[in-house]
Amino acid sequence: MNSIWSESCGLPARESLKDDIVVEAVVIGSGMAGLLTAYLLKEQGFNVVVLEGSTTASGVTKNTTAKITSQHDLVYDRLIQQFGAELAAQYAWANQRAIKKFRDIITENQIDCDFETKPAFVYSLRNAEAIEAETIAACKLGIEAEYVTSTDLPFEVKAAVKFANQAQFNPLKFLKSISADLNIYEHTMAREIRDDVVITDHGRVTADHIVVATHYPFINIPGWYFARMHQERSYVIALKNAAQVNGMYIDEASDGYSFRNYGEYMLFGGAGHRTGKHPQKSSYETLRKAAKKIFPQSEECYHWSAQDCVTWDDVPYIGRYSASISNVYVATGFKKWGMSTSMASAMILTDAISGKQNDCAEVFTPQRFNASASVKNLITDVGHSVAGLSTGLFSAPSRRCAHLGCRLQWNPDEESWDCPCHGSRYTSDGKLIDNPAMKGLSHE
Repeated sequence: MNSIWSESCGLPARESLKDDIVVEAVVIGSGMAGLLTAYLLKEQGFNVVVLEGSTTASGVTKNTTAKITSQHDLVYDRLIQQFGAELAAQYAWANQRAIKKFRDIITENQIDCDFETKPAFVYSLRNAEAIEAETIAACKLGIEAEYVTSTDLPFEVKAAVKFANQAQFNPLKFLKSISADLNIYEHTMAREIRDDVVITDHGRVTADHIVVATHYPFINIPGWYFARMHQERSYVIALKNAAQVNGMYIDEASDGYSFRNYGEYMLFGGAGHRTGKHPQKSSYETLRKAAKKIFPQSEECYHWSAQDCVTWDDVPYIGRYSASISNVYVATGFKKWGMSTSMASAMILTDAISGKQNDCAEVFTPQRFNASASVKNLITDVGHSVAGLSTGLFSAPSRRCAHLGCRLQWNPDEESWDCPCHGSRYTSDGKLIDNPAMKGLSHE
């Protein structure tokens, strides 16, 4: 089913690339991160084009819950412990500045995108100590954070940390406005990058600067992003006749729920899992059962799902694609917080391409490796990859991912074949839905 954003706003179709072209900058991918990067580069005077393998904003962006916030679960206490206060502050202020940049663009251009300033909360039903630690950490980094014990949620919480002056909006209405004057080529999939040339199905684009904003980077080597991330799915249902909660809420527990209103609707999310590791119980049915308990009079109007990349240390990769490539940049690994992080990415990459210093860039560099933050997740991801590659080797032929050959798993909620190794997804008849794979299954 389409998301509430897709139902409320359509974007105009664009032509495919027809000839070889030469530009100053090319952005691959027309989601929030790619379009914001192109928009800011154009503001800086660059001749920039956007390449999209499908249609504009047809990937993760259309399925977001569209919260623009620097509050990313219980993140800051952990970042201070693992990275130190200086790098944790960079993470905080990159996202705080992103909120302000959204507000500035929307105000200056009078964009009608249902933008609302709202507080954001992480709540807990049982772990007040974790909430208190996060509140202290956020305040230490200069964020306006408050420890509270009561909220507008229709149930009691043990405690919550409140971030003031965060925001929410309709992402497609926003993108429809800022992309109107951008040169976007749809149905033009980038297949390869050779030096300063992007090779597509319809021609070549030569550029001084190349930005890979394809959600999951499509170049395996160098970069090795397929070995440094996994993907996770999350689910949302939009309800009528549910509560107005005056804010954005997420449970600190991994099996908890998120809440935020959009007009008359309650966007109720949760029941997520690693891509390719679908639980026995339907994720949508889990949400529906919980919704009936929390909002007995509610009625489901929409449901949809999203997919997010998660890095080893839970911090996005934003910056130079690889130390061995000077003119190619990447933005990926947003871990369900793609709205603020897309803007932070666009600001950091625009500064890098413009030759400007960005004092929040270091924490996001793709060339980092923080052992204390990464090793546990590294081992887990490697384990899933080994299992996916080896499963079924000595049994009957099985469906294998076109990326690196992992055995696919069936997702009954979405009737798709999902890869547990790196998150590629396919329709029931083998057509590609999500990368890093670059083609459908061999039998299609």
